[in-house]
Amino acid sequence: MDPLTPDEIARYQRHILLPEVGGAGQQKLKAARVLVIGAGGLGAPVLQYLAAAGVGTLGITDDDRVSLSNLQRQVIHDTGTIGELKTQSAADAIARLNPHVRIIRFEERFSLDTASRHLAGFDLVIDGSDNFDTRYAAADATEAARLPLVTGAVGRFDGSVTTLKPYESDADGAANPRYRDLFPAPPPQGLIPSCAETGIIGALTGVIGTLMAMEAIKLITGIGEPLIGRLLLYDALAARFETVRYRRKRAKAAAE
Repeated sequence: MDPLTPDEIARYQRHILLPEVGGAGQQKLKAARVLVIGAGGLGAPVLQYLAAAGVGTLGITDDDRVSLSNLQRQVIHDTGTIGELKTQSAADAIARLNPHVRIIRFEERFSLDTASRHLAGFDLVIDGSDNFDTRYAAADATEAARLPLVTGAVGRFDGSVTTLKPYESDADGAANPRYRDLFPAPPPQGLIPSCAETGIIGALTGVIGTLMAMEAIKLITGIGEPLIGRLLLYDALAARFETVRYRRKRAKAAAE
């Protein structure tokens, strides 16, 4: 791994002071290549905190442009970037925050058709998308590519986060669960309205996005216990966190 420069040592001093991270952990962050799907409400804090943490390469995939109604929650963008591609706006903000971070931009929506191109060269994926098609595509593609996936979602006043490594087994030798073990199939089209229809409290995306960034840092540095097989739920109005455990579903026996 590349050594840290004097400027990086000074920048990341508070990380390096942590015995669990130290210089070795910071070098792992520098060497990491993380793809973030979506530069919106969840992607904004994910990108900001991973850039600030010193993740060496960040990929951003998003086909949308910044609009005025985004700014209540998508804090990586600002009034001056309205109309710009979100990937460009986010890349410029990251460059101002930390010039040591390399940005790779994909100005298109993540899908199974684009997955091989988007995932190439990355070692961790974070899904901050706002639609079920992209979430299932990210889960299926990362499982096939054997890449860890941190995925989150938000509703009006609540959110959730989990981490997926279905190509590995737990300490007891049981296969880790898939995304489809938690959510077997997307809901019918139109059943769950979008935030554009129902609204969303802006700070909620900051809470969930920051938790997603923390999961990524844990995976990269090898510290702590990632949310594998656990769904972390947050109720903003009640200020309450809950954790739901889930497991790999057994395959149905073949018909005789």
